[in-house]
Amino acid sequence: MIDLKAYGYVETEAIPDGLLPGRVTEQQRERFTVMTERGELSAVLKGTFYHGAQTHADFPCVGDFVWLLANESGDSLIVAVLPRRSKFSRADYAGHDAGYANSVREQVVAANFDYVFILSSLNRDFKVTRIMRYVTIAEQSGAQPVVVLTKADLAPDYDLSIAEVTHRIPGVPVHAISSHTGLGLNELDLYLAAGITVVFLGMSGVGKSSLLNALMGQNVMKVQEIREADSRGRHTTTHRQLFMLPSGAMVIDTPGMREIGLYDVDDGIHASFSDVEALFAHCKFSDCRHQSEPGCAVLTALASGLLPRERWEQYVAQQQENKYVHDKAGYLIDKRAKNKQISMWSKQMRRNGGWKQ
Repeated sequence: MIDLKAYGYVETEAIPDGLLPGRVTEQQRERFTVMTERGELSAVLKGTFYHGAQTHADFPCVGDFVWLLANESGDSLIVAVLPRRSKFSRADYAGHDAGYANSVREQVVAANFDYVFILSSLNRDFKVTRIMRYVTIAEQSGAQPVVVLTKADLAPDYDLSIAEVTHRIPGVPVHAISSHTGLGLNELDLYLAAGITVVFLGMSGVGKSSLLNALMGQNVMKVQEIREADSRGRHTTTHRQLFMLPSGAMVIDTPGMREIGLYDVDDGIHASFSDVEALFAHCKFSDCRHQSEPGCAVLTALASGLLPRERWEQYVAQQQENKYVHDKAGYLIDKRAKNKQISMWSKQMRRNGGWKQ
């Protein structure tokens, strides 16, 4: 028997008769691996689940706690996803799934984690603005963001990079590590106690697989070389998976993403840029646009250097991207409603014999 509590499960409500609780540890398309007290079970979604889910975000993902109908001689059936305490979402414009065509969907990448390790390598592809976007999404998730700068053994001046990230993203822990030499790995022990779940986020080639191998003490993930031309890598992780570390902590590894879309991150922006938004209360006008208005506290802070211009520009950029997602989603919802109304009207006309002169 496996103690599911070691996987973070807390029984908050009675388990329905005939069902078994478990945690999703792996997802490959529509197939799942679920850890239960009976061990790992292969599972798929129960047919009625597709009709009951309100949105694509209601579907299970790695890290979710679920109830399932166990079948130890075949596929078990996931019948419900339990409430999430945290989740990492991104905007998905693909719209390939039935019922969600031409829409901006919320794609939940991982769930029920305590820390988000935002990995960025100290090479030519190092960009603080990208780290800031990840921090905003991590803040929105409900978990604590931690910036992990990898490949520090190749950057003798990594202290400067730590200082830059700390200056531009105040209040977020920053660590420089090397998975190959072990430099700084002991600093991560603070976040890797038994029962804690960490999710890895970062682009391809930043060293997520190398770090996971180092923390596991064995090679559980394949590592690929990055391109010398631009310091970027190819995708090593091809699907999402949860690993149990020797310490008893768990890591959710995610495929590297070239670009990451903000999805409904109002709270994340407020948390990431609380220092910026605190200035708004000191503007002379309550509807100040912070462009050329007299008595604008933002313009004053920019002029004095109290507010770094690049931080203000990043705040504006994230607000604009978030607004774009909201506006596009609203536009597509209205468009679908209008098309549905036209279709219903056309069917009614055909039933009534068409146009009447």
